[in-house]
Amino acid sequence: MDNDSFGDGAGQARPPRDTGAPDFKKSASAPARTVQLVAGDFLLTVNPVDGSEIEPCPPGQLPTRPGRHSEAERTGRQRAAQPPVPAGPPAPRLPLLERGEERERLVRLLGHGRSVRLTGPAGSGRSALLDIVAEDCANFAPDGVVRLSGHHRTPTELLHELFAAVHSAPLYRPDRAALLEHVKDIGAIVVLDDLEFGGAALGELLDAAPECAFLVAATPDVAAPAADSHLEEVFLAGLGRSASLELLQRTVERPLTEDESNWAGDLWFESEGLPLRFVQAGALLRQCDSLRTDPETLDDYTPFDGVQEVDVPLPTLGEGAAPAALLASRLSESARETLRFAVALGGEVPHQAHLPALVGDTHADAALGELMSCGLLSPVGTRYRLAAGVMAQLTENGYADEAAAHAHTAAQHYAWWAGHPSVTPERAVAEADAVLAALGMLVSGLGASPGRSSGGEAGHPSAAVLLARSAAPAFAAGLHWSAWERALRAGSEAARIAGEVAEEAYFHHELGVLALCTGNLDRARAELETSIGMRGALSDKRGTVAGRRALALVEDRSGGPVVAARTPAGEEAPAARSEQSASPPGGVPAPVLPLGRGIGPGPGAVGAPKEDEEPATLLARQTPSGGGAKPSRRRAVFGGARRNLVAAGAGALLAAVLGTVVTLGATSDRQDPPSNKVRNGQSANEDDGSDGLDADEPADGSTNSPGGGPADDPKNPDPVTPGASSSTGAATPAGRPSSNSSTPGKPATSGKPPTPTKSSTTKPTPTPSSSSPTPTPTTTPPASSPPPSSSPPPPAGGGEGSSASAPMTSSAAPSDSGSPPVI
Repeated sequence: MDNDSFGDGAGQARPPRDTGAPDFKKSASAPARTVQLVAGDFLLTVNPVDGSEIEPCPPGQLPTRPGRHSEAERTGRQRAAQPPVPAGPPAPRLPLLERGEERERLVRLLGHGRSVRLTGPAGSGRSALLDIVAEDCANFAPDGVVRLSGHHRTPTELLHELFAAVHSAPLYRPDRAALLEHVKDIGAIVVLDDLEFGGAALGELLDAAPECAFLVAATPDVAAPAADSHLEEVFLAGLGRSASLELLQRTVERPLTEDESNWAGDLWFESEGLPLRFVQAGALLRQCDSLRTDPETLDDYTPFDGVQEVDVPLPTLGEGAAPAALLASRLSESARETLRFAVALGGEVPHQAHLPALVGDTHADAALGELMSCGLLSPVGTRYRLAAGVMAQLTENGYADEAAAHAHTAAQHYAWWAGHPSVTPERAVAEADAVLAALGMLVSGLGASPGRSSGGEAGHPSAAVLLARSAAPAFAAGLHWSAWERALRAGSEAARIAGEVAEEAYFHHELGVLALCTGNLDRARAELETSIGMRGALSDKRGTVAGRRALALVEDRSGGPVVAARTPAGEEAPAARSEQSASPPGGVPAPVLPLGRGIGPGPGAVGAPKEDEEPATLLARQTPSGGGAKPSRRRAVFGGARRNLVAAGAGALLAAVLGTVVTLGATSDRQDPPSNKVRNGQSANEDDGSDGLDADEPADGSTNSPGGGPADDPKNPDPVTPGASSSTGAATPAGRPSSNSSTPGKPATSGKPPTPTKSSTTKPTPTPSSSSPTPTPTTTPPASSPPPSSSPPPPAGGGEGSSASAPMTSSAAPSDSGSPPVI
């Protein structure tokens, strides 16, 4: 991979290194880099300005089942997955000594479809053995060999990388169900180095790809796999004494002297035969040979002394066991500065294309070759990092004294580089570990001294925010979502410390969108609500709208209530419902059922509501007594359900009442009284008879009127209360007959007598709507007498003080005036 692939844009000069505060921000004229991709069934638009936008993916944009890479494409991807070749002369490839038995066993097990776990200490040569075995198994599986790195990776991330390595699906990240569906059909030899998890997580990874044979390499401190994982265990021990001396001799590229052989024997006993120690020991011996013939060293001696070389002593056993500081002291200044950056970034070594800008030397890219030849670096995926034990040795020798300053410089450079339009998301993802290490170093410094300003040595919140804003969209577009989440969380913490509310709202919005894409709806709701609140306080309309759209999508997926809007006063409005099912704000009013005088809600009745009181309802109002406080969601939801049920019951009851009224009106009073009879609700003419009202005498033993009126006794007349309700309709003011009453003198339409009803004498009461001060008594003209057997006994004490009980259904319908009926 050439340097230009990770370099700056065409025609763009690298920013000069400045230990102060260089500005690596991209120019304002550069367009915003937006990327649209499909995540599950969502259409995600990564917008680095206002925040990502998410919506359901239209059916036409959903990807079809992805196809597989061809063999040539797989070969190209494997070559690109290897770390770059260091600049400078190529180093000789060392042989694989004393690993033939392990090699044959691994190839045999993988050929039979068995998965194997290779365990060995750091520096035992696990990566070199994996390279050889991967070449031997190239033609074993239909999907070839897939090389993955487990460094800082979870099982889900490894499954997504396995999917991308086999299938051709650009800008598509399947959800969990689709991912498992695609991965279970992959048949490949998966070589997984630097695994950092075991136990149930490893079993989950193996079960997700049953057609794959896994070769995983881990250190002994990683948790063992589960008992039912069916993994074969192969342990990789150190080399023997003879093999260690042979490896040292091949590294020096000359025969060893007797003193060097004795020194190597002591080193073998101390290091337990780890190959890495002998690679580093060989680098020490090469440096000694260079010092013996170095012209600068020979300048201290005159040519007349005949000195051709300087006697450089062998390193001590302690220096051979921990050679990093001694090896670094004999390297170039660019190589030592690269080591300082690596220590500041937690062991991550920047790509060689970034070293000239970071170190300030145009030839600093050659430093990577120096460090590799000394055994101070080891390959990890597509990059390099410090070899095992090197970081601790360099830290003890002062290479971490200026770690905060180096991390700040790296953060400024990566912020400028990641935000440049010429840098693709794939290139940003390849440098993700170094970028996140710089970001983590800045945030940890902020946590150590939160009171320091951005210009201090410990914390640089503004630089951390800028780096997170530049790198997070690139990680999202490159489908490296674990790096996306880490960048967002670090940026949110830095923005909180720096007091940049707008940037903090952006990070919360992105975290909410990420949680929605991964199916964590509770976290998505919390993050989006936080972002909406912050952006509302800042009057960020575009950001607030984007947040509300995403939040509405969360509520739709969770099946919860619709997001409530806000009233101008800031209160939460109730969720909108359809007009058919919406209940009145105060509940459903109870129908008034008059049960007699003094019980119904008429004027003056006992229990009637006062004018300043609310009418009685079947369900108490949902508004609590705490002023303007809104009810809880649980109470509102269940209260609305009860209100709807009560409304349905009350409507059914009211319909039954009205139906009874109509039935009674249709069946009663079929025969109109003769012209000399008076109907209920009509005024009698006192001049028609000298002895009162003319009416038919009731049958013997009967005191009730067949028409439902009082008994027609000339000696004891009992006029009906003016304005009382008739049996066929509601009462009208001033005792006038209702619209459905028959006209006196009109012939009857049916000869069927009406049903007799119980009546009693009633004391006249004034009608509120009557204009006359003296009420006009009215009586009901009797009809033909019913049979004696059907007449009930007369009421006891049917004198003037008795009250007439009206039918229960006669006053259920409201009057035209809207006031409750008068009993």
